This record gives sequence, structure tokens and C-alpha cells, in this order.
Amino acid sequence: MPIAVCTTTATREEARAIARACVEAGLVACAHLDEIDSLYVWDGKLAEDREIRVMLKAADAAWPRIEALIRAMHSYEEPAIYVFPITAGSASYLSWIEARSAG
Repeated sequence: MPIAVCTTTATREEARAIARACVEAGLVACAHLDEIDSLYVWDGKLAEDREIRVMLKAADAAWPRIEALIRAMHSYEEPAIYVFPITAGSASYLSWIEARSAG
């Protein structure tokens, strides 16, 4: 089953480096980078930041290696790394994701 893996970074450069490493390693079929506004509580205080969301599309078997790569490259103390299963979509697009990401 294909998955979408998300993380956020403090800078576009870090986001691009993570996305590029995942694509070049053959772990993901593609990556999208979006600038977002984030609000969260950290160390007991409300924080508001501009971040870059990284969305990676891959085969679910690649998940452990994707997570390890993100953790190795990420600058945050506790990076958000989570997965959405892609349960439906264009059959040809989902096949493309599966064919281009290593398990």
C-alpha cells in the first residue's frame, strides 16, 4: 500500500535536503514542500513559527528507512514524523509510487 510521510522543518534548505536525499536514495517516488504556519506548545509555552512541510509519497515497506533517514538529517529535538496510508486514488498513480520507491 502506498503511504504519505510528513515532517516539518525550520528552513526550506533543510526540507529540500531531506526530500532530495529520500528521492535520490530511491525511498520515495516524489516529495512536495509547502510553507505553513505552525502553532504548538513547546516547553509549556505557545509557539508560532513558519515551517516547511515535507510530504513524501512511497511504498509502505520503505517506511522504516524513510524514518531513519529523516531522523538522521533533522535538526529538531523531536521532529514530527507521521504517516498517512493512501487507501484510494488513481490506480496508475498509485502504481507509479509503488514502482519508484524501495521497500
